[in-house]
Amino acid sequence: MFTIGVTGPSGAGKSLFCSLFANTGFFAIDCDEVYHGLTDAPSECTRELAKEFGDSVLLPTGALDRRALANIVFAPDAKSKLDILNAITHKYVLSEVRRRIAALSTEYRGALVDAPLLFESSFDKECDLTVALLAPRETRLSRLSERDGLPTGALNARLDAAKSDEWYTERCDVTVYNTGDSDELQRAVADIAAKITNT
Repeated sequence: MFTIGVTGPSGAGKSLFCSLFANTGFFAIDCDEVYHGLTDAPSECTRELAKEFGDSVLLPTGALDRRALANIVFAPDAKSKLDILNAITHKYVLSEVRRRIAALSTEYRGALVDAPLLFESSFDKECDLTVALLAPRETRLSRLSERDGLPTGALNARLDAAKSDEWYTERCDVTVYNTGDSDELQRAVADIAAKITNT
């Protein structure tokens, strides 16, 4: 099954890109959606997170309290805790992603995996093509403000902490710049899909 990994910083428009690409015959898998599905109710993943970070990261229902967990792993000088979080969650998310890919019927041309941490999780090694989706900072700031409703200061801090565009372009096979022009993004999708067909 031909697998495409899509990555890039928050607010670049990965979800839109993937929804457009799905129209070319690929089955889209959103790793954030998979993560939410694994942590919105008691699971092996939530139990392991509670064992590592304490029961305070769980809601009374047994689901993950993402805000409580974020306060721990994004605290100053807490990078080691974030690394532990990623190590735990990656194995569960990737296990589910692999299960979905293996279950795909032949009616699909392949799988399209929206993975913000594509390289950090090493899932790029399982992809036939990797795509970096990038966007201007102001465009990303506007999208994140609309989506998350956070104060501008908090959003700028998040953008400042993100990896540079060069980090993505140096690692990915293809780079798409999403300026906000939907026709331009659709052309990029069609171009990549055509190249896959011709290989």
